[in-house]
Amino acid sequence: MSKPILLAAALALLATPALSRERDERHGYANPSAVIAAEISFAKLAQEKGQWTAFRATATPDAVMFEPKMVLAQQWLKGKADPARAVTWQPHQVWASCDGSLSVTRGAWQGEKGVSGYFTTVWQRQKDGKYKWVADQGEALPMPLDPPEMIVAKVADCPPGYRGKVAKKPKTPPVPFDPAHRTGASDDGTLSWDVAVAPTGARRFVVTLMSGGKQTTVQDLQVEPEAK
Repeated sequence: MSKPILLAAALALLATPALSRERDERHGYANPSAVIAAEISFAKLAQEKGQWTAFRATATPDAVMFEPKMVLAQQWLKGKADPARAVTWQPHQVWASCDGSLSVTRGAWQGEKGVSGYFTTVWQRQKDGKYKWVADQGEALPMPLDPPEMIVAKVADCPPGYRGKVAKKPKTPPVPFDPAHRTGASDDGTLSWDVAVAPTGARRFVVTLMSGGKQTTVQDLQVEPEAK
């Protein structure tokens, strides 16, 4: 998908009342268009400032990525030189929690020499209302993904009685980094993600969304270790 078409799709989402910042009874404060805008800005920053510079600037302090084993992104990226040419990418889908505190994007990327694949990014809303990513993964595919006619957005069902407010979670000590497992969930519990990494580097990445009164799996990705 070209950048003009992608931007047009994002602007269309921004103009859609059901996806606006204004709360409605079904979607609460979810704002998929803001997450799509964050993903597009991330991709644009990579082209303008450099690939790893963009990754550092948009990740939370405890974000994780896979190289191919799970690593703390900021540590792995520290001092890493940008490649001469950054990959390009475009979001195709977005899933958002009812309260908008967590979202997951999926899309396509393109690298040099015709190599392409898919990516999945978990986005967390920060105190200032902006989004930063907490997990990012991507793999090459034998064939490029077909671009959708429109970016598809899905918002989780809200908890019973939800009126736009979620009880504050008690402060808990930071969870020590475990390279074999990481999980996360939205503040309202309507969107969650879980990744398990085997010693070989194989991993399983699962995303669930509250839909129809139950947690429904919307992504179940299994990545095999790289052949040596």
